[in-house]
Amino acid sequence: MSEPQQGRTGRTGFFDHPGNVRWSLRVFFAVLGALLIVDFFVPRHPHFFWEEAPGFYAAYGFVSCLVLALAARVLRFFIKRGEDYYDR
Repeated sequence: MSEPQQGRTGRTGFFDHPGNVRWSLRVFFAVLGALLIVDFFVPRHPHFFWEEAPGFYAAYGFVSCLVLALAARVLRFFIKRGEDYYDR
């Protein structure tokens, strides 16, 4: 494996080391799993029947994020500028 590159300050960052990235991802997915498990035990007070489904808010958040990313991808074609836009 190659050595992490140093930044302008001459130091390497926390996420420049692959071991730290793996550790952070494991912690992230462990927290996500714990939150999904807790979702089954926390009482909810839904306003609509679909809010009663287990994992509804996780699925809703994921789909919302996906829609925003796709909308940004489409919007990019309308507001994108050329590479030499500021050089003219």
